[in-house]
Amino acid sequence: MELTATEAWTKIRSSAQAVLPEQTYRTWLASTESVSLSDDTLVVSAPTKFAVEWVEDKYGDLLRDIAQREMGSPLQLRFEHQGGDERVGFPEVGPAIPAEGASELVPAPAPNRALPFSVALNERYTFDRFVIGGNSALASAACDRVAKAPAAAYNPLFIWGGTGLGKTHLMHAVGNAIIQNFPERQVAYVPSEQFTNEMIDAIKTGQTAQFRERYRRIDVLLIDDVHFISNKEGTQEEFFHTFNALYDAQKQIVITSDRPPQDIPGLQERLVSRFEWGLVTDIQPPDLETRSAILQRKAGEDGIDIGGDVVEYVARNRRTSVRQLEGALIKLLAFSSLTRREITLEMAQDALGSEGDAFVDPAAFASPEDVRAQTAEAWSVSVEALISKRRNRSYTVPRQVAMYLIKTNLDLPYTDIGALFGSRDHSTVIHSVNKVEADMASDSTFRMRVRQLQQALFQR
Repeated sequence: MELTATEAWTKIRSSAQAVLPEQTYRTWLASTESVSLSDDTLVVSAPTKFAVEWVEDKYGDLLRDIAQREMGSPLQLRFEHQGGDERVGFPEVGPAIPAEGASELVPAPAPNRALPFSVALNERYTFDRFVIGGNSALASAACDRVAKAPAAAYNPLFIWGGTGLGKTHLMHAVGNAIIQNFPERQVAYVPSEQFTNEMIDAIKTGQTAQFRERYRRIDVLLIDDVHFISNKEGTQEEFFHTFNALYDAQKQIVITSDRPPQDIPGLQERLVSRFEWGLVTDIQPPDLETRSAILQRKAGEDGIDIGGDVVEYVARNRRTSVRQLEGALIKLLAFSSLTRREITLEMAQDALGSEGDAFVDPAAFASPEDVRAQTAEAWSVSVEALISKRRNRSYTVPRQVAMYLIKTNLDLPYTDIGALFGSRDHSTVIHSVNKVEADMASDSTFRMRVRQLQQALFQR
């Protein structure tokens, strides 16, 4: 007998409830509803767009595994927000009060707490839930300083780094801490895409004055993924004036991006300059020790009991982002539940070892010395030149490539990598890795050359 959409989702959701912490289930899945079931796709709605993204990102793989078991065949799950337009309209202002030294009436401040923008702060993202490592120490310390003294230092604070490394977590932590420490401050978390959409709607509906007033009333503006405004001249123009108004009024601005300001394509120079007025800091992929600590913290929060050998196995083979680590834990939990097996190293290898090269130990194929030697050969220079102090381009490029390959594939600490190249300091290594990543993104020929060398070294 074929199941209805409601029946199918009820079965899947009940099975998920059995393996997820109760608080997690109540927060993210209890309010979801089935929409339709056709062919091999089940459409499920969540109450907000943020919930849609969160469920898909954090629990999508788990729910699909459960769906396949319950339905007896693969079932695609598509999460949607099917409510009304979530975009909150421009807020009503309070009773008018005279401005100091002026006879004209101005709006009263809005009630305390964060302004009702359409994407709220996530209360789970706090400083005490963020695992600090060498990859994120400066960014975390800067965020803590901003949270304790908004606009007193590091204004603006610009945090950049790859996807899934914790930028958004730190941004939410700043907002949550300020709301707790300074309840009179108005805090707004706004993805840059939302800023763009609201500006467009304001123009269409003739509410540009209200739009500007809304943003200029903010005490702390948290703009996520500012690279989204790349090449959007109108949005950049409006954001430029919003930035100036808030900065001049000594309001705190925190910005995140996937790259530093000067590397965002199509970004006006005047915005690049303003983003660099305060502190620009980055978050790098976590090292082995930090990844292990993150796994242990996440496992403890979700009530998952895993041994040190499992932690080390996952940490050594999930090197790109925190999101990868979370995904591995979710898959382990699902596999354990579905197979009724304890989470052991052997079970982890069965559950995760089929995911291809991500779970191949690169150290079995190449050593740091191998990387130096083969990179030098590929660029027709000597290893001695590679580790020398010479700075002409014929040596700096292969030197940077070798550093990049060692860091991304062997995951040595920056200081250890520096020692392999003439005792260079860790900041030089960080710059080299970032430079290679930027050049690979903009130069397809260079990217292919690096990838071919990487494959020769680590994918035999």
